[in-house]
Amino acid sequence: MDNIYILTDTAILAKIGEKLKSIRLKQNITQQSLAEAANISLSTLKSIEKGNIRSFDSLLRIMRTLGKLDVLQPLIEDEQLSPSEYYEMVKSSKTMQRKRAVGRLNSKNTEESEW
Repeated sequence: MDNIYILTDTAILAKIGEKLKSIRLKQNITQQSLAEAANISLSTLKSIEKGNIRSFDSLLRIMRTLGKLDVLQPLIEDEQLSPSEYYEMVKSSKTMQRKRAVGRLNSKNTEESEW
């Protein structure tokens, strides 16, 4: 695998399109049936397989239909806190508790007013 950071955007898109086409062919699915199942046009699918990916929505639909959304899992998971990060978070929340406001009251136990 090439270092993805040295590839151009166009090269990355081309590799994604090639991979999607390879997955589709391994699953013995025609372009027409994949386009219908993903609810996209056949021309959009052909364009994506050539690396011309213009719509993230269409890409997601294809990936969902092919059963490949799992590659996006790390992007949507919440990061886990380390034990020390959790300790610091709990410690800071205890020290920053809200305090009651102390208002000035006059001798009649009513708040002073500027009116």
